[in-house]
Amino acid sequence: MCLGVPMTVVEGDEFSALCARGDEKRRVSLLLVGPQAVGTKVLVHIDSAIRVLEEEEAAQLDRALDGLAAALRGENFEEAFADLIESGPRLPAHLR
Repeated sequence: MCLGVPMTVVEGDEFSALCARGDEKRRVSLLLVGPQAVGTKVLVHIDSAIRVLEEEEAAQLDRALDGLAAALRGENFEEAFADLIESGPRLPAHLR
């Protein structure tokens, strides 16, 4: 299984950008999203930026990935998913 991860553009040009998440940095393609300004959050999947993210969505994804890592280490992870736990199960709008 492959996961997309939120990353921040550190530097870039018309076709690619150096992006960072924590200590990790990687060069990613911008062909699907176009040139992006430094500081822009993008969803990176297989070294390609596939979507520009809003700050809050990027933060939610970061929390979820941190929670997943904590669960894999056998640590408490519930706080990473507080927004889901508090709201309970919900059907997507198109299924209601």
